[in-house]
Amino acid sequence: MRDLGLTSYLCCCMARAKTLLKNDQFRLTLDRLCYEIIENYPAVNEKCIIGIQERGIFLAERIAERLTMLERGSKMNVGKLDITFYRDDYRIRTEPIKASETDIEFDIDGKDVILVDDVLFSGRTIHAAMAALQDFGRPSKIELLVMVDRRFNRHLPIQPNYTGIVVDAYDEAYVKVEYNHVEEEDKILLFSAKTAK
Repeated sequence: MRDLGLTSYLCCCMARAKTLLKNDQFRLTLDRLCYEIIENYPAVNEKCIIGIQERGIFLAERIAERLTMLERGSKMNVGKLDITFYRDDYRIRTEPIKASETDIEFDIDGKDVILVDDVLFSGRTIHAAMAALQDFGRPSKIELLVMVDRRFNRHLPIQPNYTGIVVDAYDEAYVKVEYNHVEEEDKILLFSAKTAK
């Protein structure tokens, strides 16, 4: 078999991906998540929304942008959280570790914090994020918002408060969330175990 090159290989993989949500369905799901937040917190500007690096910040930005539109200009605290050195596996990694930016320029003491990530898988990322948040203060409450909940793959007893969709798939499968302000369009893709590798 001839070498297709990385670009061609990725294109082939994308062609074999199953699209779970895209465009209008994706945006409706985002809207539903925002309305659930508004229902629980009428004063949205009292909320702290913190996206987990890397992909969680894309969802956090979209949620914050939509909430601002729905709440007619109300503003909220939006931050970015890197969890690289809080992960339980970072000491045993063999590849070089590259940390991302943490940007939380507001006080979270006594505040309600909504942690945002794109996919909830084992729960270890969220566990690390909650540990990292303790360096910035003591929130009165932490809630979790995810676009995709892979509920059968949990290693820790962590459940989301706000869920876009639930995906039941084998451990080896891979779910990717794409955003139109980062990639070409809004969509959620499911790759098989063979394609994900």
